[in-house]
Amino acid sequence: MLILTCPYCGVAADETELSAGGEAHVKRETVGADDAAFEQYLFQRENSKGIHFERWRHAAGCGKWFHAARCTNTLEVFGTYSAQTLEPPKNITDAISAARPGWTWRNFS
Repeated sequence: MLILTCPYCGVAADETELSAGGEAHVKRETVGADDAAFEQYLFQRENSKGIHFERWRHAAGCGKWFHAARCTNTLEVFGTYSAQTLEPPKNITDAISAARPGWTWRNFS
């Protein structure tokens, strides 16, 4: 079972207490964006096998949204952090790199 620690209230919650919100760090298109950019925002996701950054909501707890870094193959959780963070914290990317040498992913900014 997947267990994530909410970075706000500190509770280690299993997946029945959480709501998944899709991929994290997706740049939202705003007013004035062309159709191609909006289509990219709506439909193009990493959906990778392996390391993945996701949005989660502590639905049965504090109700806040947060991000989690985990491996979709093994359910190994590398860490959770605030949803207001624009890119994963260095300690989490360092933990992923230590566990998966040669790991790379897209630019977060």
